[in-house]
Amino acid sequence: MAGGSAPGASLVDRTLDVLGAFDERHRRLTLTRLAARSDLSPPTTLRIVRRLLAAGALERTDDGSYVVGRRLWDIGLLAPVQTGLREVAAPFLQDLQAATRATVHLAERDGDQVLYLDRLSGVASVPVVSRVGSRLPMHATGVGKVLLAHAPADVQQRVLADLQRLTPYTIVTPGTLARQLERVRRDGFATTREELTLGACSVAVPVRDADGDVVAALGVVVPSLRRDRERLVAALSVAAAGITRLTR
Repeated sequence: MAGGSAPGASLVDRTLDVLGAFDERHRRLTLTRLAARSDLSPPTTLRIVRRLLAAGALERTDDGSYVVGRRLWDIGLLAPVQTGLREVAAPFLQDLQAATRATVHLAERDGDQVLYLDRLSGVASVPVVSRVGSRLPMHATGVGKVLLAHAPADVQQRVLADLQRLTPYTIVTPGTLARQLERVRRDGFATTREELTLGACSVAVPVRDADGDVVAALGVVVPSLRRDRERLVAALSVAAAGITRLTR
């Protein structure tokens, strides 16, 4: 269950349980599923859902399911860490997209997943499943591998213990991924080859703060890395260094 407030919980607690029922794998939920994942009764869930609909925090689809509303994303953008980093990074992402013509990502770690803070679409026809505000597995994305390589040991252990296969090329052997993470720390960049979606490869580098700690990752998604990997790493490294300079 996603929810499960204690008996006598306040309306705020129950409302958070309803909102917490949504995640990367549960973007669209019926009222029945919302109630089950919130561990609330259907009548209570319906009362809360009606309030959230009226406020724009939830939206109802044509088939009667519920999805997170635009207002929640607008509020989320006010978070100071995300807003500050996105504002500083924005011109570098634009320059990077213009130079590479690839889809560009700025992401940070959120628990055991990657949270995408910004995305600029490229011109090539490459399947990209990320969206601004979405969360994806760290082990199958370029930005995710960068963040995982520099994550605390307990985060690495949890992720390595639960490697889900998303394509035939996803790395699901803990030892193999652990060795890749060592190379990421040594070489300063990470790559993927069709590990999240078929037909999409990626390369990413860390973004550091003034103390040298990795606070985000910057990456691009392209059809292939056979010829342009070095050029893309160089462009990403220049952009990441520029972001770091402005965060000091």
